[in-house]
Amino acid sequence: MKYILFSILFIITLNLQAQPDSLFLKLPPKKYDGPVWTRKNNVSLNLNQVSFVNWNSGGSNSIAGLLGARTEANYKDRYFTWRNNADFRYGVNKQAERELRKTDDLIELNSNLGFQPDSISNWFYTMKFNFRTQISDGFKYPNTDNPISRFMAPGYLFFGGGMEYGKNIERLSFYLSPLTLKATFVLDEALANAGSFGVEPAVYDTEGNLIRAGNQVRREFGILITNSYEMEVIENVDLIHRVSLYTDYLNRFGNVDVDWSVDFNFKVNSFINATLGSHLRYDDDVKTQIATDVEGEFLEAGPKVQWKQYLGLGFAVDF
Repeated sequence: MKYILFSILFIITLNLQAQPDSLFLKLPPKKYDGPVWTRKNNVSLNLNQVSFVNWNSGGSNSIAGLLGARTEANYKDRYFTWRNNADFRYGVNKQAERELRKTDDLIELNSNLGFQPDSISNWFYTMKFNFRTQISDGFKYPNTDNPISRFMAPGYLFFGGGMEYGKNIERLSFYLSPLTLKATFVLDEALANAGSFGVEPAVYDTEGNLIRAGNQVRREFGILITNSYEMEVIENVDLIHRVSLYTDYLNRFGNVDVDWSVDFNFKVNSFINATLGSHLRYDDDVKTQIATDVEGEFLEAGPKVQWKQYLGLGFAVDF
């Protein structure tokens, strides 16, 4: 974990160095042009296909697709900013005779309300809301009989308030909340009884009879630190960096949950783009399993770093 945190702090330092010298200087107030609503929508489809006929090096025919959609609605006036966005992603892969497999699955909602005491300061009093879950069942392939995740199992909700710094808050933001509620939902009876995603598991008697069902909600209260940064690296190449660090006051304080993504967007033209990204997670409540000698039985192996890398080329439309 210390290497992950060091890498994140290094990225944040680069954010600061990339800003003009006036980043922390108080600038003259800008002319107020009245309240402004801005809206933006984006739909994208990335495809990847390969097929073989009498190919002597071997290989398997495959096709993969990733559908994404994002909508934003942002408000700004003399004292308040209200930034809202919703993200949807769903990807699948089909290879030769293998069953259709899911490669990506996300529903995420964000709403940030900030109050700026004066037009000179770059500090905001901010309330943040974040919710995310998935659409369809997830499996540990090739086992497709027992889902390891489902819609709202898990579902995550963050809600809290704190201070946020951002000279151009739509592109650069540092946020600290000492009072943040984290709720984990496992609204599936089998997964809740198994104690998945950190909820309290079910209690059984010595004969295997259910005494008390597992909890379907886990509540935590702790500190949340986030940083987001967007910049144009070179013409038509954008970098988007986001990181979230959370630790609970009562449950192993100092054990940090990490959610860190770095994406490069390459714009070919108005309709074609490419994306190269990395997404890293560490959550102490998400345990891994290892197989035993008995078929179908697994032992808990504790939490591990989760990492996903993706490269896609496809179509995107802004409207």
